[in-house]
Amino acid sequence: MKKVLIANRGEIAVRVARACSDAGIASAAVYSEPDADALHVRVADEAYALGGSSGADTYLNMPKLIDAAKRAGADAVHPGYGFLSENADFAQSVLDAGLTWIGPSPQAIRDLGNKVTAREIAVRAGAPLVPGTAGPAQSADEVRTFAEEHGLPVAIKAAFGGGGRGMKIARRMEDVEDAFESAVREAVSAFGRGECFAERFLDKPRHVEAQVLADTHGNVVVVGTRDCSLQRRNQKLVEEAPAPFLSSEQRATIHESAKAICREAGYTGAGTVEYLVSPDGLISFLEVNTRLQVEHPVTEETTGVDLVREQFRIADGLPLSLTEDPVPYGHAFEFRLNAEDPARGFLPGPGPVEAFEPPTGPGIRMDSGVRSGSVVPAEYDSLMAKLIVWGEDRPQALRRARAALDELVIRGVPTVVPFHRAVVRSEAFTRADRLGVYTTWIESEFGEPLAASPEIAASLPGAERESLTIDVDGRAVRVGVPAALLNALRAGGAGAASAGGGAAGAGTAGAGSAGAGSAGAADAGAGSAGADDAVLASPMAGNLVKWVADDGAELAEGDPVAVLEAMKMETTVRAHRAGTFSRAAIEPGSAVGRGDALGEIRS
Repeated sequence: MKKVLIANRGEIAVRVARACSDAGIASAAVYSEPDADALHVRVADEAYALGGSSGADTYLNMPKLIDAAKRAGADAVHPGYGFLSENADFAQSVLDAGLTWIGPSPQAIRDLGNKVTAREIAVRAGAPLVPGTAGPAQSADEVRTFAEEHGLPVAIKAAFGGGGRGMKIARRMEDVEDAFESAVREAVSAFGRGECFAERFLDKPRHVEAQVLADTHGNVVVVGTRDCSLQRRNQKLVEEAPAPFLSSEQRATIHESAKAICREAGYTGAGTVEYLVSPDGLISFLEVNTRLQVEHPVTEETTGVDLVREQFRIADGLPLSLTEDPVPYGHAFEFRLNAEDPARGFLPGPGPVEAFEPPTGPGIRMDSGVRSGSVVPAEYDSLMAKLIVWGEDRPQALRRARAALDELVIRGVPTVVPFHRAVVRSEAFTRADRLGVYTTWIESEFGEPLAASPEIAASLPGAERESLTIDVDGRAVRVGVPAALLNALRAGGAGAASAGGGAAGAGTAGAGSAGAGSAGAADAGAGSAGADDAVLASPMAGNLVKWVADDGAELAEGDPVAVLEAMKMETTVRAHRAGTFSRAAIEPGSAVGRGDALGEIRS
C-alpha cells in the first residue's frame, strides 16, 4: 500500500491518518459540507469533498467514496468504524475497483456482520448462546410470539451494524411494537438496512469482549479482553482493558471461543468477539464486530500493539507481528467524550467547541477529532474525542483518570465529562473486589445519584466557576470565582456574559428538563418555552421522527408526545404536564430547534 483513502470522519479518521504517517503511507481524507474544516481534513495528507450533508449522501454513499479514492490515486481503503465499515457490498465495491480493502473479506462481513448467521457460526464453534430468532423478524408480531415462548425482556437488534444503534429492549409486551419500529428506523438511519432479530435479554450482565487479529497465514490471536459495561442507550461510554474480575477459566473460555469463531468463519483482519457475562458467571456469545472498535486504544495501551498498523500488515498479505496472545501490562480506561448532556438524559448537543484543552501527565492519551474552534455537526455521531488513561494497575489508572478528567476543559457544547467525573468516584465502579456496574446500570441505579452529584451540579447553568491564582503574603492561593463575574470583568463590567465561561463539560440544561435518570436515558421531559407554561418546548435540536400523541389527545404528565432524532439517536419527548394537547404545525421529517414549541398542553 502506498496511499490509503480513509472512508470516514472524526477522531477515527484522524487516528488512521496518523497510523498511515507512522507506517510511511500517504493518507487521503473525505469530507461532507459540515466537515469542510474538520480536524481529520487537516491531518490527512490530502482531502476530497463528497458534497452534501447527510450521512446517506456522503459517508454512506459508496459511488462517491470509490470516486474519491480514484481521484486521490489511492490503492487502499480503510473504513474506520460505523458508516460502511461493516458493509459487505462496500467491501466488494472496493475490491472490484482494484483497490485493497483494509478489513475482512466481504463474505466474512456477511457471515459475521449478520448477527443471525454469526449465531450459527458460534454454535458450530461451540460458543454458548441465549435463545434468539432463527432469522430477522418480519414484524413486531413475530417478536411478540418469540417473547411469549422465551420470556421477557427481549432485545431487538439490527442484524447489520453495531455500536448500540438499532437496538431496543422491550420489558413489557405492550412495548414490543414501538421497540421494533424504533430499532428498524435507527438501523436504516445508521446502517442503510433495517433487518432486526430478537433474542432473550440477560438482566444485569457485564459486556466483555475479545480483540482478535487474524492474518492470511493462519495466525489468529486474541490481543486482549475489554470490559465495556458502562453504557447508555446500549452505547458504550467507558471501556477498560484488560477486563477486570474474570476468573482464569472465564478468560480462557473467551479467548478460545473467540479464536474458534474466527477460524470457523475464515476471518482475517481486526475484529471483536463480544460476550455477555451474567452475575452468576455465565458467558453468552453476543456478536462479532467485523471492524476496528472505538475502544481499541485501551488494548493498544496495555499490549503495545498498534492495531491499525496490524490491519495494514494483514491487508498487505504480511503475517502478524505477533503469533501468540500477548500478556497485558498495566490497566487502561477509555472515556468517550460525547457532545451530550448527562443532566438532561444524555441528550445530544451539537454546536461550536469554544475551548478544548486536554489534560497532560504520565499515561495520558487523547484521540480527538476536534480542537478549539471546531464544530460538532448535528448530522453525525456525538463522539468528539476519547481520553485514554493508563496505569500500572487498576487503582493507579483510576487515580490518574480522576486527575485527568478534572483537568480536562471543554466549553461550548454539553459533554459527558460530568458523568465521567462522577463515575470514577462511584463505589460500584471503583471497588477493589468486584465490578458493580452492568450494561443498564446507568439507567437502573446511577440516574438519581448522578443527578444529585456535585459533578452534575457544577455543570448546570449559573454554577460555572473558574479558578484564579492570587498572591496572599507571597503564597499562591487558588480560588473559585463565578464564571459570569469573571466574564463581566473581562468585558469591562458591561454585563455578565454567560457564553464561553462554563466549566469543563458544562451542560446547558434548562430548568424544566429531565434529570439524568428521571425519564430514562432515551427519554426527555420538555420544559415550557417562554412565559407560557402550557407550551411544550423541544428539549433538543433535531428532526421530528413521528408524533406519538394525536392532536387533541388528553395526556397525563410523562406521556409520550413525539420522537425526535439527532446525531443518529432517537429521543422520546414526554408531556411536562397533564391536559389537552394541541400540536404545532410541524410535519415528521422537519427540523426543530432546541426550545421550539412542539405544541401546547392546556388544562
